[in-house]
Amino acid sequence: MRAEPLDAETDVLVIGSGAAGMYAAIEAARAGCSVLMADRSLIGRGGATVMAQMTVAVALGAETDDHWRHHLDDTIAAGRGLCNGGLSRLLCEDGPECIRELDAWGVGWARRNGRIVQARAPGHDRPRCVYVDFLNTGPAVSKTLRTAVNRTSGIRKAGDLCVVDLMRADGAIAGAVALHIPSGNSVRLWAKATIIATGGLTRLYRRNSASTNMGGDGYALALRAGASLIDMEFVQFFPIGHLVPRLIGMDPIMWDPFRYKLGGRLLNRDMQEFTSRYGTDEGSKYVLARDLATYAITKEVEAGRGSPHGGVYLSFQHRSEADLRGAFGPVIDRLAANGIDLTRTPVEVAPIAHYHMGGVLADTRMATEVPGLFVAGEAVGGANGANRLSGNAITEALVFGRQAGRSAAVRARGMRTPVASRDAARPTTDLLAMHARGAINTAEMVQRLQTTMADDVGPFRDAGRLTRALAAIDELTHELGDRPAGSPGAFDMQRLDWLDLRNMLLVARTVAQSALMRTESRGAHQREDHPGTLTEWQVNQVASLRGGRLNLKQAPIAAAEIAS
Repeated sequence: MRAEPLDAETDVLVIGSGAAGMYAAIEAARAGCSVLMADRSLIGRGGATVMAQMTVAVALGAETDDHWRHHLDDTIAAGRGLCNGGLSRLLCEDGPECIRELDAWGVGWARRNGRIVQARAPGHDRPRCVYVDFLNTGPAVSKTLRTAVNRTSGIRKAGDLCVVDLMRADGAIAGAVALHIPSGNSVRLWAKATIIATGGLTRLYRRNSASTNMGGDGYALALRAGASLIDMEFVQFFPIGHLVPRLIGMDPIMWDPFRYKLGGRLLNRDMQEFTSRYGTDEGSKYVLARDLATYAITKEVEAGRGSPHGGVYLSFQHRSEADLRGAFGPVIDRLAANGIDLTRTPVEVAPIAHYHMGGVLADTRMATEVPGLFVAGEAVGGANGANRLSGNAITEALVFGRQAGRSAAVRARGMRTPVASRDAARPTTDLLAMHARGAINTAEMVQRLQTTMADDVGPFRDAGRLTRALAAIDELTHELGDRPAGSPGAFDMQRLDWLDLRNMLLVARTVAQSALMRTESRGAHQREDHPGTLTEWQVNQVASLRGGRLNLKQAPIAAAEIAS
Protein backbone atom coordinates (compact mmCIF):
# COMPACT_ATOMS: atom_id res chain seq x y z
CA MET A 1 0.00 0.00 0.00
CA ARG A 2 1.30 3.42 -0.95
CA ALA A 3 2.41 5.53 2.04
CA GLU A 4 1.06 9.03 2.39
CA PRO A 5 3.71 11.74 1.79
CA LEU A 6 5.23 13.32 4.87
CA ASP A 7 4.87 17.09 5.36
CA ALA A 8 7.13 19.83 6.68
CA GLU A 9 6.43 23.56 6.74
CA THR A 10 8.81 26.52 6.96
CA ASP A 11 9.15 30.18 6.04
CA VAL A 12 12.28 29.68 3.91
CA LEU A 13 13.39 26.43 2.29
CA VAL A 14 17.06 26.24 1.32
CA ILE A 15 17.94 23.44 -1.10
CA GLY A 16 21.66 22.70 -0.82
CA SER A 17 24.05 23.24 2.08
CA GLY A 18 27.37 24.39 0.73
CA ALA A 19 28.64 27.87 1.57
CA ALA A 20 25.86 29.58 -0.39
CA GLY A 21 23.11 27.52 1.23
CA MET A 22 24.48 27.88 4.75
CA TYR A 23 24.97 31.64 4.46
CA ALA A 24 21.46 31.98 3.01
CA ALA A 25 20.01 30.02 5.92
CA ILE A 26 21.90 32.08 8.50
CA GLU A 27 20.78 35.37 6.98
CA ALA A 28 17.12 34.35 6.65
CA ALA A 29 17.08 33.10 10.24
CA ARG A 30 18.70 36.29 11.51
CA ALA A 31 15.83 38.16 9.83
CA GLY A 32 13.39 36.26 12.02
CA CYS A 33 12.29 33.50 9.62
CA SER A 34 12.03 29.78 10.25
CA VAL A 35 14.43 27.99 7.88
CA LEU A 36 14.64 24.40 6.67
CA MET A 37 17.85 23.28 4.98
CA ALA A 38 17.43 20.23 2.75
CA ASP A 39 20.31 18.30 1.21
CA ARG A 40 20.90 14.79 -0.08
CA SER A 41 24.21 14.66 1.79
CA LEU A 42 25.21 15.70 5.31
CA ILE A 43 24.39 19.34 5.96
CA GLY A 44 27.43 21.51 5.35
CA ARG A 45 29.58 18.65 4.08
CA GLY A 46 28.44 18.30 0.47
CA GLY A 47 28.81 20.54 -2.56
CA ALA A 48 31.92 22.28 -3.81
CA THR A 49 32.92 24.59 -0.95
CA VAL A 50 34.15 21.88 1.37
CA MET A 51 36.42 20.62 -1.44
CA ALA A 52 37.87 24.04 -2.36
CA GLN A 53 41.47 24.28 -1.26
CA MET A 54 42.74 27.56 -2.51
CA THR A 55 42.03 31.27 -2.34
CA VAL A 56 39.12 33.69 -2.13
CA ALA A 57 39.20 36.87 -4.23
CA VAL A 58 38.21 40.00 -2.32
CA ALA A 59 39.38 43.63 -2.38
CA LEU A 60 40.20 43.99 1.32
CA GLY A 61 43.19 46.26 0.77
CA ALA A 62 44.77 44.69 3.85
CA GLU A 63 48.31 44.53 2.50
CA THR A 64 48.07 46.37 -0.83
CA ASP A 65 45.91 49.37 -1.71
CA ASP A 66 42.79 48.04 -3.37
CA HIS A 67 39.15 48.85 -4.07
CA TRP A 68 36.22 46.71 -5.11
CA ARG A 69 36.12 48.58 -8.44
CA HIS A 70 39.57 47.19 -9.31
CA HIS A 71 38.31 43.69 -8.51
CA LEU A 72 35.26 44.40 -10.68
CA ASP A 73 37.47 45.52 -13.57
CA ASP A 74 39.36 42.22 -13.45
CA THR A 75 36.13 40.22 -13.18
CA ILE A 76 34.64 42.00 -16.20
CA ALA A 77 37.85 41.50 -18.21
CA ALA A 78 37.90 37.77 -17.43
CA GLY A 79 34.23 37.51 -18.43
CA ARG A 80 34.98 38.46 -22.04
CA GLY A 81 32.16 40.97 -22.38
CA LEU A 82 29.30 38.81 -21.05
CA CYS A 83 29.19 39.68 -17.34
CA ASN A 84 25.96 40.98 -15.87
CA GLY A 85 27.33 44.21 -14.43
CA GLY A 86 24.88 44.33 -11.52
CA LEU A 87 25.71 40.81 -10.35
CA SER A 88 29.44 41.32 -10.85
CA ARG A 89 29.34 44.55 -8.87
CA LEU A 90 27.42 42.89 -6.04
CA LEU A 91 30.00 40.10 -5.88
CA CYS A 92 32.95 42.51 -5.71
CA GLU A 93 31.39 45.25 -3.58
CA ASP A 94 29.92 43.00 -0.87
CA GLY A 95 32.77 40.49 -0.80
CA PRO A 96 34.91 42.32 1.81
CA GLU A 97 32.03 42.51 4.30
CA CYS A 98 31.39 38.76 4.03
CA ILE A 99 35.09 37.95 4.46
CA ARG A 100 35.31 40.15 7.54
CA GLU A 101 32.20 38.51 9.01
CA LEU A 102 33.74 35.06 8.55
CA ASP A 103 36.89 36.43 10.16
CA ALA A 104 34.83 37.51 13.17
CA TRP A 105 33.33 34.02 13.26
CA GLY A 106 36.82 32.56 13.56
CA VAL A 107 37.59 31.17 10.11
CA GLY A 108 41.30 31.89 10.60
CA TRP A 109 42.40 33.80 7.52
CA ALA A 110 46.20 33.69 7.22
CA ARG A 111 47.87 36.79 8.66
CA ARG A 112 51.20 38.55 8.40
CA ASN A 113 52.13 41.27 10.89
CA GLY A 114 48.55 41.27 12.10
CA ARG A 115 47.04 41.85 8.66
CA ILE A 116 45.16 39.35 6.52
CA VAL A 117 47.55 38.03 3.88
CA GLN A 118 46.54 38.55 0.26
CA ALA A 119 48.07 36.53 -2.56
CA ARG A 120 48.10 37.30 -6.26
CA ALA A 121 46.24 34.89 -8.53
CA PRO A 122 46.02 34.73 -12.34
CA GLY A 123 43.92 37.49 -13.87
CA HIS A 124 44.21 39.89 -10.91
CA ASP A 125 46.04 43.19 -11.19
CA ARG A 126 47.39 42.97 -7.62
CA PRO A 127 47.55 40.64 -4.59
CA ARG A 128 43.90 40.24 -3.61
CA CYS A 129 43.14 36.64 -2.63
CA VAL A 130 42.79 35.57 0.99
CA TYR A 131 43.22 32.05 2.28
CA VAL A 132 43.41 29.99 5.44
CA ASP A 133 46.18 27.89 4.03
CA PHE A 134 46.63 26.76 0.46
CA LEU A 135 44.96 23.37 1.02
CA ASN A 136 42.29 24.01 3.63
CA THR A 137 40.48 27.23 2.77
CA GLY A 138 37.25 25.56 1.64
CA PRO A 139 37.08 23.13 4.57
CA ALA A 140 37.72 26.00 6.99
CA VAL A 141 34.98 28.14 5.43
CA SER A 142 32.56 25.20 5.56
CA LYS A 143 33.38 24.40 9.18
CA THR A 144 32.96 28.05 10.20
CA LEU A 145 29.58 28.30 8.48
CA ARG A 146 28.44 24.97 9.96
CA THR A 147 29.27 26.34 13.40
CA ALA A 148 27.36 29.54 12.65
CA VAL A 149 24.36 27.52 11.43
CA ASN A 150 24.38 25.41 14.59
CA ARG A 151 24.35 28.45 16.87
CA THR A 152 21.68 30.34 14.89
CA SER A 153 18.19 29.68 16.21
CA GLY A 154 15.38 28.96 13.79
CA ILE A 155 17.30 26.66 11.40
CA ARG A 156 16.28 23.02 10.96
CA LYS A 157 18.46 20.62 8.97
CA ALA A 158 17.31 17.63 6.94
CA GLY A 159 19.86 15.43 5.17
CA ASP A 160 19.20 12.38 2.99
CA LEU A 161 16.59 14.30 1.00
CA CYS A 162 16.80 14.22 -2.80
CA VAL A 163 14.67 17.15 -3.99
CA VAL A 164 12.81 15.93 -7.07
CA ASP A 165 10.70 18.91 -8.15
CA LEU A 166 9.55 22.31 -6.99
CA MET A 167 5.86 22.79 -6.22
CA ARG A 168 4.03 25.63 -7.93
CA ALA A 169 0.67 26.98 -6.76
CA ASP A 170 -1.17 30.13 -7.89
CA GLY A 171 1.79 31.03 -10.12
CA ALA A 172 4.35 30.97 -7.28
CA ILE A 173 6.74 28.42 -5.84
CA ALA A 174 5.24 26.82 -2.73
CA GLY A 175 8.19 24.61 -1.78
CA ALA A 176 9.43 21.27 -3.07
CA VAL A 177 8.80 17.53 -3.10
CA ALA A 178 11.70 15.33 -2.04
CA LEU A 179 12.53 11.64 -1.85
CA HIS A 180 13.63 10.55 1.62
CA ILE A 181 16.45 8.21 0.63
CA PRO A 182 16.53 5.97 3.77
CA SER A 183 12.81 5.19 3.60
CA GLY A 184 11.81 5.78 -0.03
CA ASN A 185 8.94 8.02 1.13
CA SER A 186 7.86 11.27 -0.50
CA VAL A 187 8.21 14.45 1.57
CA ARG A 188 6.36 17.69 0.84
CA LEU A 189 8.35 20.72 1.96
CA TRP A 190 5.98 23.72 2.09
CA ALA A 191 7.64 27.14 2.10
CA LYS A 192 6.84 30.80 1.57
CA ALA A 193 10.18 31.28 -0.21
CA THR A 194 12.55 28.72 -1.72
CA ILE A 195 16.27 29.13 -2.38
CA ILE A 196 18.18 26.88 -4.80
CA ALA A 197 21.81 26.59 -3.69
CA THR A 198 22.78 23.29 -5.29
CA GLY A 199 25.99 24.32 -7.05
CA GLY A 200 26.98 23.59 -10.64
CA LEU A 201 26.99 20.79 -13.19
CA THR A 202 30.50 19.40 -13.44
CA ARG A 203 29.37 15.85 -12.63
CA LEU A 204 28.21 15.79 -16.27
CA TYR A 205 31.87 15.25 -17.22
CA ARG A 206 34.04 12.16 -16.86
CA ARG A 207 36.89 14.06 -15.17
CA ASN A 208 35.67 16.65 -12.70
CA SER A 209 36.77 18.31 -9.49
CA ALA A 210 33.36 18.47 -7.79
CA SER A 211 31.37 16.26 -5.48
CA THR A 212 29.13 13.59 -6.98
CA ASN A 213 25.91 15.49 -6.28
CA MET A 214 26.75 18.40 -8.60
CA GLY A 215 24.93 17.15 -11.68
CA GLY A 216 23.00 20.35 -12.36
CA ASP A 217 20.05 19.49 -10.10
CA GLY A 218 19.24 23.11 -9.32
CA TYR A 219 19.24 24.11 -12.97
CA ALA A 220 16.82 21.32 -13.84
CA LEU A 221 14.55 22.12 -10.87
CA ALA A 222 14.38 25.78 -11.88
CA LEU A 223 13.86 25.03 -15.57
CA ARG A 224 10.97 22.63 -14.95
CA ALA A 225 9.41 25.16 -12.55
CA GLY A 226 9.30 27.86 -15.24
CA ALA A 227 12.51 29.80 -14.57
CA SER A 228 15.06 30.54 -17.29
CA LEU A 229 18.72 29.57 -17.55
CA ILE A 230 21.42 31.80 -18.97
CA ASP A 231 24.72 31.16 -20.80
CA MET A 232 24.73 27.42 -20.20
CA GLU A 233 27.46 26.81 -22.79
CA PHE A 234 30.21 28.23 -20.55
CA VAL A 235 31.82 25.38 -18.60
CA GLN A 236 35.20 26.20 -17.10
CA PHE A 237 37.88 23.55 -17.29
CA PHE A 238 40.68 23.74 -14.76
CA PRO A 239 43.84 23.31 -16.84
CA ILE A 240 46.10 21.43 -14.42
CA GLY A 241 43.93 18.81 -12.76
CA HIS A 242 46.07 16.00 -11.34
CA LEU A 243 46.37 12.96 -13.59
CA VAL A 244 49.33 10.74 -12.56
CA PRO A 245 50.73 9.38 -10.18
CA ARG A 246 47.70 8.32 -8.17
CA LEU A 247 46.82 10.93 -5.56
CA ILE A 248 44.88 9.62 -2.56
CA GLY A 249 43.05 11.94 -0.16
CA MET A 250 44.06 15.14 -1.96
CA ASP A 251 42.18 17.46 -4.32
CA PRO A 252 43.01 17.02 -8.04
CA ILE A 253 43.17 20.81 -8.48
CA MET A 254 45.63 21.34 -5.62
CA TRP A 255 48.52 22.39 -7.89
CA ASP A 256 47.24 25.83 -8.84
CA PRO A 257 48.42 27.95 -5.86
CA PHE A 258 51.81 26.29 -5.79
CA ARG A 259 52.25 26.86 -9.49
CA TYR A 260 51.68 30.58 -9.35
CA LYS A 261 53.62 30.82 -6.08
CA LEU A 262 56.67 28.92 -7.33
CA GLY A 263 56.41 29.25 -11.10
CA GLY A 264 55.80 25.57 -11.84
CA ARG A 265 56.77 24.77 -15.44
CA LEU A 266 54.39 23.19 -17.95
CA LEU A 267 56.38 20.74 -20.09
CA ASN A 268 55.51 18.47 -22.98
CA ARG A 269 56.68 14.91 -23.66
CA ASP A 270 60.12 16.23 -24.65
CA MET A 271 60.40 18.25 -21.43
CA GLN A 272 60.03 21.51 -23.36
CA GLU A 273 57.94 24.51 -22.29
CA PHE A 274 55.26 24.99 -24.91
CA THR A 275 52.69 27.67 -24.06
CA SER A 276 54.49 30.23 -26.25
CA ARG A 277 53.55 28.11 -29.28
CA TYR A 278 49.96 29.19 -28.71
CA GLY A 279 50.57 32.91 -28.41
CA THR A 280 51.16 32.92 -24.66
CA ASP A 281 54.61 33.19 -23.08
CA GLU A 282 54.31 32.77 -19.32
CA GLY A 283 57.87 33.56 -18.36
CA SER A 284 58.67 32.31 -14.84
CA LYS A 285 55.27 32.99 -13.27
CA TYR A 286 51.86 31.35 -13.57
CA VAL A 287 50.03 34.23 -15.22
CA LEU A 288 47.97 32.36 -17.76
CA ALA A 289 44.16 32.58 -17.54
CA ARG A 290 42.50 29.19 -17.24
CA ASP A 291 40.90 29.12 -20.67
CA LEU A 292 44.23 29.95 -22.36
CA ALA A 293 46.14 27.33 -20.34
CA THR A 294 43.49 24.71 -21.16
CA TYR A 295 43.82 25.55 -24.84
CA ALA A 296 47.62 25.27 -24.83
CA ILE A 297 47.62 21.93 -22.99
CA THR A 298 44.87 20.41 -25.14
CA LYS A 299 46.54 21.42 -28.38
CA GLU A 300 49.93 20.13 -27.29
CA VAL A 301 48.38 16.74 -26.47
CA GLU A 302 46.51 16.69 -29.80
CA ALA A 303 49.81 17.39 -31.56
CA GLY A 304 51.20 14.16 -30.10
CA ARG A 305 53.52 15.86 -27.65
CA GLY A 306 51.60 15.01 -24.49
CA SER A 307 52.68 12.93 -21.50
CA PRO A 308 52.08 9.16 -21.46
CA HIS A 309 48.64 9.38 -19.81
CA GLY A 310 47.17 12.05 -22.05
CA GLY A 311 48.24 15.24 -20.30
CA VAL A 312 51.40 17.28 -19.88
CA TYR A 313 54.02 17.52 -17.16
CA LEU A 314 54.04 20.02 -14.32
CA SER A 315 57.54 20.36 -12.94
CA PHE A 316 58.93 22.06 -9.83
CA GLN A 317 62.37 20.48 -10.30
CA HIS A 318 63.94 23.88 -10.94
CA ARG A 319 63.17 24.90 -7.33
CA SER A 320 65.19 23.83 -4.31
CA GLU A 321 63.94 21.45 -1.65
CA ALA A 322 63.89 24.39 0.78
CA ASP A 323 61.72 26.41 -1.62
CA LEU A 324 59.31 23.51 -2.01
CA ARG A 325 58.99 22.86 1.71
CA GLY A 326 58.63 26.59 2.37
CA ALA A 327 55.72 26.77 -0.07
CA PHE A 328 54.11 23.36 0.46
CA GLY A 329 54.86 22.87 4.17
CA PRO A 330 53.44 19.58 5.49
CA VAL A 331 51.88 18.91 2.10
CA ILE A 332 55.34 17.70 1.04
CA ASP A 333 54.98 14.83 3.50
CA ARG A 334 51.47 14.00 2.24
CA LEU A 335 52.83 13.94 -1.31
CA ALA A 336 55.66 11.67 -0.20
CA ALA A 337 53.04 9.27 1.20
CA ASN A 338 51.62 9.17 -2.33
CA GLY A 339 55.07 8.38 -3.74
CA ILE A 340 55.61 11.90 -5.16
CA ASP A 341 59.01 13.62 -4.74
CA LEU A 342 58.82 16.96 -6.55
CA THR A 343 62.60 17.43 -6.48
CA ARG A 344 63.05 14.33 -8.63
CA THR A 345 60.05 14.01 -10.91
CA PRO A 346 57.23 16.04 -12.42
CA VAL A 347 53.56 15.11 -12.15
CA GLU A 348 51.17 14.68 -15.05
CA VAL A 349 48.23 17.10 -15.29
CA ALA A 350 45.35 17.61 -17.72
CA PRO A 351 42.22 19.81 -17.96
CA ILE A 352 39.35 18.84 -15.68
CA ALA A 353 35.77 20.18 -15.51
CA HIS A 354 35.76 22.59 -12.59
CA TYR A 355 33.08 25.28 -12.61
CA HIS A 356 30.07 26.58 -14.52
CA MET A 357 29.60 30.25 -15.42
CA GLY A 358 25.99 29.84 -16.58
CA GLY A 359 23.00 29.19 -14.36
CA VAL A 360 19.57 30.40 -13.37
CA LEU A 361 18.59 33.88 -14.57
CA ALA A 362 18.24 36.14 -11.53
CA ASP A 363 18.47 39.79 -10.53
CA THR A 364 20.66 41.37 -7.85
CA ARG A 365 18.15 40.30 -5.20
CA MET A 366 18.77 36.70 -6.31
CA ALA A 367 15.11 36.58 -7.38
CA THR A 368 14.13 34.61 -10.47
CA GLU A 369 11.23 35.37 -12.78
CA VAL A 370 9.10 32.86 -10.85
CA PRO A 371 7.67 34.41 -7.65
CA GLY A 372 8.95 32.77 -4.51
CA LEU A 373 12.05 31.26 -6.13
CA PHE A 374 15.54 32.55 -5.35
CA VAL A 375 18.99 31.24 -6.22
CA ALA A 376 22.44 31.46 -4.64
CA GLY A 377 26.07 30.68 -5.38
CA GLU A 378 27.04 28.76 -8.52
CA ALA A 379 23.35 28.18 -9.27
CA VAL A 380 23.23 31.85 -10.35
CA GLY A 381 24.19 32.64 -13.94
CA GLY A 382 25.72 35.79 -15.37
CA ALA A 383 28.09 37.23 -12.78
CA ASN A 384 31.23 35.72 -14.33
CA GLY A 385 30.36 36.01 -18.01
CA ALA A 386 32.24 33.66 -20.31
CA ASN A 387 35.09 32.87 -17.92
CA ARG A 388 35.34 33.08 -14.12
CA LEU A 389 38.18 35.04 -12.54
CA SER A 390 40.34 32.93 -10.24
CA GLY A 391 39.17 33.10 -6.63
CA ASN A 392 35.65 34.36 -7.33
CA ALA A 393 33.86 31.07 -6.60
CA ILE A 394 33.75 31.19 -2.80
CA THR A 395 33.21 34.96 -2.88
CA GLU A 396 30.19 34.37 -5.10
CA ALA A 397 28.87 31.68 -2.77
CA LEU A 398 29.12 33.92 0.29
CA VAL A 399 27.78 37.12 -1.26
CA PHE A 400 24.96 35.57 -3.26
CA GLY A 401 24.01 33.25 -0.41
CA ARG A 402 23.74 36.14 2.01
CA GLN A 403 21.70 38.20 -0.44
CA ALA A 404 19.38 35.30 -1.27
CA GLY A 405 18.69 34.76 2.43
CA ARG A 406 17.85 38.42 2.90
CA SER A 407 15.56 38.55 -0.12
CA ALA A 408 13.77 35.31 0.73
CA ALA A 409 13.18 36.60 4.25
CA VAL A 410 11.59 39.79 2.92
CA ARG A 411 9.15 37.72 0.86
CA ALA A 412 8.42 35.27 3.66
CA ARG A 413 7.73 38.00 6.20
CA GLY A 414 5.19 39.51 3.82
CA MET A 415 3.14 36.29 3.61
CA ARG A 416 0.82 34.83 6.23
CA THR A 417 1.11 31.12 5.46
CA PRO A 418 2.72 28.96 2.77
CA VAL A 419 0.50 28.04 -0.13
CA ALA A 420 -0.31 24.39 0.65
CA SER A 421 -2.24 22.58 -2.06
CA ARG A 422 -2.12 18.83 -2.56
CA ASP A 423 -2.52 19.46 -6.29
CA ALA A 424 0.85 21.25 -6.34
CA ALA A 425 2.62 18.14 -5.10
CA ARG A 426 0.60 15.43 -6.83
CA PRO A 427 2.52 15.16 -10.15
CA THR A 428 5.77 14.49 -8.28
CA THR A 429 4.35 12.24 -5.58
CA ASP A 430 2.64 10.24 -8.33
CA LEU A 431 5.97 10.00 -10.19
CA LEU A 432 7.74 8.72 -7.08
CA ALA A 433 5.05 6.07 -6.59
CA MET A 434 5.72 4.61 -10.05
CA HIS A 435 8.32 2.12 -11.15
CA ALA A 436 9.40 1.01 -14.59
CA ARG A 437 8.62 -2.51 -15.75
CA GLY A 438 11.90 -3.19 -17.52
CA ALA A 439 15.36 -3.09 -16.00
CA ILE A 440 17.89 -0.49 -17.13
CA ASN A 441 21.49 -0.01 -16.05
CA THR A 442 21.31 3.56 -14.75
CA ALA A 443 24.92 3.59 -13.50
CA GLU A 444 26.17 2.64 -16.97
CA MET A 445 23.95 5.34 -18.49
CA VAL A 446 25.53 7.98 -16.24
CA GLN A 447 28.95 6.87 -17.49
CA ARG A 448 27.82 7.07 -21.13
CA LEU A 449 26.54 10.59 -20.61
CA GLN A 450 29.78 11.66 -18.94
CA THR A 451 31.80 10.21 -21.81
CA THR A 452 29.63 11.99 -24.37
CA MET A 453 30.03 15.32 -22.61
CA ALA A 454 33.79 14.89 -22.18
CA ASP A 455 34.40 13.85 -25.77
CA ASP A 456 31.95 16.10 -27.61
CA VAL A 457 31.03 19.03 -25.32
CA GLY A 458 34.42 19.62 -23.74
CA PRO A 459 36.52 22.79 -23.82
CA PHE A 460 36.89 22.64 -27.62
CA ARG A 461 33.85 22.05 -29.77
CA ASP A 462 32.57 21.98 -33.31
CA ALA A 463 29.19 21.49 -34.97
CA GLY A 464 29.82 17.83 -35.75
CA ARG A 465 30.68 16.84 -32.19
CA LEU A 466 27.89 18.92 -30.67
CA THR A 467 25.33 17.42 -33.05
CA ARG A 468 26.59 13.95 -32.17
CA ALA A 469 26.30 14.78 -28.46
CA LEU A 470 22.68 15.91 -28.86
CA ALA A 471 21.85 12.67 -30.68
CA ALA A 472 23.42 10.65 -27.85
CA ILE A 473 21.45 12.68 -25.28
CA ASP A 474 18.26 11.99 -27.25
CA GLU A 475 19.02 8.26 -27.24
CA LEU A 476 19.72 8.23 -23.50
CA THR A 477 16.57 10.23 -22.77
CA HIS A 478 14.47 7.76 -24.75
CA GLU A 479 16.15 4.85 -22.98
CA LEU A 480 15.53 6.45 -19.57
CA GLY A 481 11.80 6.70 -20.15
CA ASP A 482 9.28 8.56 -18.03
CA ARG A 483 8.87 6.09 -15.17
CA PRO A 484 11.53 5.78 -12.44
CA ALA A 485 13.72 2.70 -12.36
CA GLY A 486 13.93 0.67 -9.20
CA SER A 487 11.12 0.55 -6.67
CA PRO A 488 9.73 2.91 -4.02
CA GLY A 489 11.84 1.59 -1.17
CA ALA A 490 14.75 2.33 1.14
CA PHE A 491 18.16 3.24 -0.28
CA ASP A 492 17.25 2.32 -3.86
CA MET A 493 20.32 3.62 -5.68
CA GLN A 494 18.95 2.64 -9.09
CA ARG A 495 15.98 4.95 -8.47
CA LEU A 496 18.31 7.71 -7.27
CA ASP A 497 20.42 7.31 -10.43
CA TRP A 498 17.24 7.56 -12.52
CA LEU A 499 16.28 10.82 -10.83
CA ASP A 500 19.82 12.11 -11.29
CA LEU A 501 19.80 11.18 -14.97
CA ARG A 502 16.46 12.91 -15.44
CA ASN A 503 18.15 16.14 -14.33
CA MET A 504 21.53 15.52 -15.93
CA LEU A 505 20.11 14.80 -19.38
CA LEU A 506 17.99 17.95 -19.36
CA VAL A 507 20.94 20.09 -18.28
CA ALA A 508 23.35 18.37 -20.70
CA ARG A 509 20.94 19.09 -23.55
CA THR A 510 20.83 22.76 -22.52
CA VAL A 511 24.64 22.98 -22.48
CA ALA A 512 25.09 21.23 -25.84
CA GLN A 513 22.29 23.08 -27.59
CA SER A 514 23.54 26.44 -26.31
CA ALA A 515 27.07 25.57 -27.43
CA LEU A 516 25.82 24.61 -30.90
CA MET A 517 23.90 27.87 -31.23
CA ARG A 518 26.84 30.13 -30.24
CA THR A 519 28.85 30.22 -33.45
CA GLU A 520 31.93 31.98 -32.09
CA SER A 521 34.72 31.37 -29.60
CA ARG A 522 34.64 33.30 -26.32
CA GLY A 523 36.14 32.53 -22.92
CA ALA A 524 35.46 28.96 -21.85
CA HIS A 525 33.43 28.25 -25.02
CA GLN A 526 35.80 27.51 -27.90
CA ARG A 527 34.39 26.53 -31.30
CA GLU A 528 37.15 25.17 -33.51
CA ASP A 529 34.90 25.69 -36.53
CA HIS A 530 34.24 29.30 -35.44
CA PRO A 531 37.56 30.45 -33.92
CA GLY A 532 36.90 34.19 -33.78
CA THR A 533 35.10 36.28 -31.15
CA LEU A 534 32.26 38.19 -32.81
CA THR A 535 30.70 41.47 -31.71
CA GLU A 536 27.23 40.28 -32.68
CA TRP A 537 27.59 37.44 -30.16
CA GLN A 538 28.11 39.78 -27.23
CA VAL A 539 24.71 38.65 -25.98
CA ASN A 540 23.40 36.18 -23.44
CA GLN A 541 21.60 33.02 -24.45
CA VAL A 542 18.48 32.38 -22.39
CA ALA A 543 16.99 28.88 -22.21
CA SER A 544 13.45 28.01 -21.12
CA LEU A 545 11.07 25.04 -21.26
CA ARG A 546 7.87 25.61 -23.18
CA GLY A 547 5.49 22.69 -23.60
CA GLY A 548 8.27 20.30 -22.67
CA ARG A 549 10.57 21.65 -25.39
CA LEU A 550 13.79 23.56 -24.81
CA ASN A 551 13.80 27.05 -26.34
CA LEU A 552 16.77 29.37 -26.74
CA LYS A 553 16.75 33.10 -27.39
CA GLN A 554 19.28 35.90 -27.35
CA ALA A 555 19.08 38.72 -24.84
CA PRO A 556 21.15 41.87 -24.29
CA ILE A 557 23.80 41.81 -21.56
CA ALA A 558 22.65 42.89 -18.08
CA ALA A 559 18.97 42.99 -19.01
CA ALA A 560 16.63 45.09 -16.87
CA GLU A 561 15.98 43.86 -13.34
CA ILE A 562 13.35 41.12 -13.12
CA ALA A 563 10.12 42.30 -11.58
CA SER A 564 9.06 40.59 -8.36
